[in-house]
Amino acid sequence: MKLLRVGPKDAELPAVLDDEGRLRDLSGVMGGADLDGRFLADDGLDRVRAALESGDLPVLDAEGLRIGAPVARPGKVVCIGLNFRDHAEETGAAIPAEPVVFMKDSSTVVGPFDEVLVPRKSEKTDWEVELAVVIGKTARYLESREDALGVVAGYAISNDVSEREFQLERGGQWDKGKSCETFNPLGPWLVTADEVADPQSLGMRLWVNGEVRQNGGSKDMIFDVAEVIRYLSWFMVLEPGDVINTGTPAGVALGLPDHPYLREGDVMELEIDGLGRQRQTVGQA
Repeated sequence: MKLLRVGPKDAELPAVLDDEGRLRDLSGVMGGADLDGRFLADDGLDRVRAALESGDLPVLDAEGLRIGAPVARPGKVVCIGLNFRDHAEETGAAIPAEPVVFMKDSSTVVGPFDEVLVPRKSEKTDWEVELAVVIGKTARYLESREDALGVVAGYAISNDVSEREFQLERGGQWDKGKSCETFNPLGPWLVTADEVADPQSLGMRLWVNGEVRQNGGSKDMIFDVAEVIRYLSWFMVLEPGDVINTGTPAGVALGLPDHPYLREGDVMELEIDGLGRQRQTVGQA
């Protein structure tokens, strides 16, 4: 299934795409609940699947509807840095022996077509196309890869927007360069895990102003999705609705010779095989 949230910011309605690409309203099925951690923990996906199979869900007119993030305000956004060998090499970083973990404020999560704002006093705002994993079950101290994949609700596209000066030149942790407002467009859909046969076989691409900047694939991750989830579960409890950004391939502005960082008016477009497409115009905070 492809789940999404549509409508004005902070007033989105839950919806699902049917097999014909029609948008169907989930409001009646969910009884006022949102697509969030509580919904996922309460067997929400099974309820939606049954309702979709019944054919009784009302069709929504998608014309002009804003698409929000497919998960309402995640409890936490956990990120894996330097998880592609080519990206680590382009930034001059050592290949990590264990996953590099940092957090991103959940308030950064916005819709896949919402404006991305360059922070005030920023000169080095950068892009990163990433495969996002949405957790569907509580996970702690997972022992196996099978157990790890068993807690996945689904997958989405994430743009892990980053301010490199704040991240790397201002001391302290990376979070400062990762948690600025609008720095995590997510969606357009939450694609349920049963529709992604192999999360390690997905092409990942990003364009800036029509020019291809990133063109890689999840097969090139140093630590794959199963290992990332298993590893994280030994350091923190993963809860339904949490989002994990699993890393980006080469081609970010930081690693390019002319460092073409984002400026107001730039346009980013992102896609991952089977997960849809995003487009953001860059504004100024």
